[in-house]
Amino acid sequence: MRPGNQSSVSEFLLLGFPVPPEQQGMFFALFLGMYLTTVLGNLLIILLIRLDSRLHTPMYFFLSHLAFTDVSFSSVTVPKMLMDIQTKYKSIPYVGCISQVYFFIFFTDLDSFLITSMAYDRYVAICYPLHYTSIMREELCALLVAVSWVLSCANSLCHTLLLTRHMRPGNQSSVSEFLLLRLPVPPEQQGMLFALFLGMYLTTVLGNLLIILLIRLDSHLHTPMYFFLSHLALTDVSFASVTVPKMLMSMQTQDQSMPYAECITQTYFFIFFTDLDNFLLTSMAYDRYVAICHPLHYSTIMREGLCIFLVAGSWTLSCASALSHTLLLAQLSFCADNTILHFFCDLGALLKLSCSDTSLNELVIFTVGVAVIAIPLICILISYGHIGATILRVPSTKRICKALSTCGSHLSVVSLYYGTIIGLYFLPSSGTSSDKDIIASMMYTVVTPLLNPFIYSLRNRDMKDALEKLFSRATVLSQ
Repeated sequence: MRPGNQSSVSEFLLLGFPVPPEQQGMFFALFLGMYLTTVLGNLLIILLIRLDSRLHTPMYFFLSHLAFTDVSFSSVTVPKMLMDIQTKYKSIPYVGCISQVYFFIFFTDLDSFLITSMAYDRYVAICYPLHYTSIMREELCALLVAVSWVLSCANSLCHTLLLTRHMRPGNQSSVSEFLLLRLPVPPEQQGMLFALFLGMYLTTVLGNLLIILLIRLDSHLHTPMYFFLSHLALTDVSFASVTVPKMLMSMQTQDQSMPYAECITQTYFFIFFTDLDNFLLTSMAYDRYVAICHPLHYSTIMREGLCIFLVAGSWTLSCASALSHTLLLAQLSFCADNTILHFFCDLGALLKLSCSDTSLNELVIFTVGVAVIAIPLICILISYGHIGATILRVPSTKRICKALSTCGSHLSVVSLYYGTIIGLYFLPSSGTSSDKDIIASMMYTVVTPLLNPFIYSLRNRDMKDALEKLFSRATVLSQ
């Protein structure tokens, strides 16, 4: 989506290697053998590290991620190259080319960060051998890997979004910025709403950061449930920060414009953190299911490796979902109308403005939406169905109270979050006005992240105890 009139191609030609045609069969066999060796060799490394408990160390933890990255890195380019050699079909579609560029940059950066983490691990092992176990603890290793994924995702996304501004199929004249109409309120009330939303945003950020701090400082909260909760709190802070600061700035400055790149980026991260919320809530539901239905095997099932895998999988699937929507959105033309009837760059609102065919976008929204919203919700309902059945087998007041104590906070958050989404996207609107959509979106982008800290603090005895300890410690230090 670039301003001005231009003509650009919808696919590209890959010329391949400068080798004679009669040697292409030999090169095909050579590269196929190299690729299969790469895939099988690295998968063997991952399997060995997974099965042998002696390899459950920081060095091999990083090595397993590096092996997975190498498999993915090779798979970005080699299969397409082999297919071109065998079929003589050398073209690559626009979307395929952009996606290949994204993942090539992503796994290149991830390789670099993981190698750096391994270098730090070797530095600590040799220079500080006596403190190795205390420094290279499992939490630090997980943090280094998570940061590597996030930084790689951010860097590749920046390159890809900038690239899409110069590569678009078709002849069109499109807008370079959008106008956000913000909230449907009279101008004289905007000052009051600005103060209200600013207070809500600051409360959201401080409340969720307090949850992360409590979980970090209190060893009693170093359990799978609170591990997922700390990630959910971080997601809520990020989720609110995607839309609210821009809305507040627009209220204060009366500047309703948003540049193209900023709008696309906001759409990406909005979808990303929405999906991440879904997957984390599902992981928490599974944790509660194991805790109640299989309490004797809880520590062996919900081991730290599985928790890290569930969180990493949530981040990866959310990234892939957001990327698919964003790349398809970047292909659309916006010919005249640039006014978005929303307070942020909502994907549905942008599709309504487009003068291109959006049928593919809508198909992806439907299919991916089922995967990231309906399936997690079904898994949550199944988990709580099993929990209810387990409690009712031997009903007692004590068991019911314990189950409510264990699941009450999570169930409240799930009901609030999914209730709003279902009301917004699945129940028909009674009118043509977009006010209902804006208010419903405000509920799960602003209100839900605000209420989560209160729900988990007020309904959770462990969080209350940790908060009291923190205040007591602060009081002692201040005296």
